[in-house]
Parts: sequence; structure tokens; C-alpha cells
Amino acid sequence: MASKPLNVLFLCTGNSARSILAESILNHVNAGRFRAFSAGSHPNGTVNPYAIALLKKNNLPVDGVRSKSWDEFARPDSPVMDFVFTVCDQAAGEVCPFWPGQPMTAHWGVEDPAGVEGDDETKRRAFLAAYTQLRRRIELFTNLPMATLDRMGLKTQLDDIGRS
Repeated sequence: MASKPLNVLFLCTGNSARSILAESILNHVNAGRFRAFSAGSHPNGTVNPYAIALLKKNNLPVDGVRSKSWDEFARPDSPVMDFVFTVCDQAAGEVCPFWPGQPMTAHWGVEDPAGVEGDDETKRRAFLAAYTQLRRRIELFTNLPMATLDRMGLKTQLDDIGRS
């Protein structure tokens, strides 16, 4: 196990739903091994209220959660990321900033619950589906035998998680 927590950045376009959910989930289940962050390529400046409600319902942390630009994590004084995961297809196709430290990257695309139209129950179901998929992937990630995997083996495992 690493002596310091491994830093993980979840990226999306708006940083209002999926990446926020992933950040909060990992910070809750991390057992001190990981420190999660989230950001967007074009953050909309607010966290979706359905995301906040779902996190609170599941007793996950929401203090300090905010929509922010990925530029905050490309600065010289930013935490060095060990992993960067895109959770939306649009962000995966964009040219990302240079991430100091050459983090391991993977795409874990999840359907955008914030884009679902309909009544409140339909929207809540969409957020729950995204949350469930992200939680499962994060649980798989946190259970990887990191100390025994070489860089290529770890990359393969991360990509496989994104396809699960």
C-alpha cells in the first residue's frame, strides 16, 4: 500500500453530476488509500441538485463539492494526480491539459443523468443508475492489487473496468 493517498481526478464536461458523484463515492469508500477530485472541461458552475440529493440520501460527503474547471488541476501547485478518469464521452474526446506526474488514465463513460428529461422520478432514476455504475467501477478500482500490477497490467485493468 502506498504511504500517501493516491490522487484521482474524475473529469466530465460540466462537472455537475457524474464526476461529482464519482469524487464523493471514492472519498467515502477510499479507506485512506485515495483522495478524489473532480473537474470539468467546461464547468457550468453549479452542482446538479439531484446529485446532491442522491449523495445525501446515501450518507456521502457533499461538503466542499463544487463545479470547477480542470485548469485548477493543471497548475504547478496542484496536487499531482496518480489517476485521471473521464466519465463522459465528450470530455474523453477533448484535448486535456498536461497533467504533471504522468498519471494513469482511462475512460469510464457513463450516461449523463443531467441530460435526462422527464418528471422528478425519471430524473432520480437516471441519477441512481449513474451512481450505481460509478460505485461499482470505483469498488473494482479500489480492490485492484496495485502493488502487484505493473503499469501495463494496471492500464489493462482500468480499461476493463470502464467497459464493465
